[in-house]
Amino acid sequence: MSSLRTAFSSSNTSAAYRILTARRTLHTSSLSSSTLSAFSTFTRKTKPSLSLGNSLVTSSRSAHRITPSSNLSLHQFSTTAHSTMRVIPVPALEDNYSYIILDEKTSEAAVVDPVQPQKLMHILQHLGAKLTSVLCTHHHWDHAGGNVELIAKKPGLAVFGADARIPEINYVVKDKEEFKVGSLTVQALWTHCHTKGSVSYYVKDGADRAVFTGDTLFLSGCGRFFEGTAADMYNSLLHILATLPVETKVYCGHEYTKANLKFAQHVEPENPHVAQKLQWCMDESVTVTVPGTIGEELLCNPFLRVK
Repeated sequence: MSSLRTAFSSSNTSAAYRILTARRTLHTSSLSSSTLSAFSTFTRKTKPSLSLGNSLVTSSRSAHRITPSSNLSLHQFSTTAHSTMRVIPVPALEDNYSYIILDEKTSEAAVVDPVQPQKLMHILQHLGAKLTSVLCTHHHWDHAGGNVELIAKKPGLAVFGADARIPEINYVVKDKEEFKVGSLTVQALWTHCHTKGSVSYYVKDGADRAVFTGDTLFLSGCGRFFEGTAADMYNSLLHILATLPVETKVYCGHEYTKANLKFAQHVEPENPHVAQKLQWCMDESVTVTVPGTIGEELLCNPFLRVK
């Protein structure tokens, strides 16, 4: 952890980048697109509960909703009948994630980083949802590379982002700007470093919260510093994303969790939360690890535990 703390100082960007590169070489898992089945609920063994102070951090792997629990000081996560937000992770390419965000109250939907739009269109059609918005976390081809095809199939969509290099962008979001997808409130958070225009999207539906972090925050890891500095990443992680409510679901841009946890265990070999989550992640039946939560990341992610 001391090496991370040192590397995250503004004068040690190259050192931090070397640490991230070394971490990334541990990545051996991949997620085949053949695992996608439209409307499949991703069934897998229940994720372990993680203790956060006087709270319990849990996540149902068969549902992507959250609700506060009255008998805990912070929150316990489970399904709720009061939320109208539904999130569908869609594996893409080798290890990417796109997402469908559906407001079940209005049947209006947004897609996040639609690199393979045909997969998304098939699911949306089956849902009977009306696609109105595209949320782009950054301009890289494996996230925004499907925009042209999607707009050709569905003209008139609002394409949100914060970088002119995003294909078909027609709405440039300001930091902390809010807009609607149906009845859901979406807030754009500038989380620069991976690229100069990286944005995370914080979606709220009453007590239900989710954040789509692209290649800034991964589960138990973070993205490379292609266009920013270690200070930029520190700000994006510690001063922006880590300040979201602990119950906020985290939907990241790649399936790197197993490799990230191996690195986290190397950094903090005595961290019981990392060991517990890694044990769960190593099960062969676990192929999709999203969503995590901000609370889990505060326990397991070495880049959010740097002080």
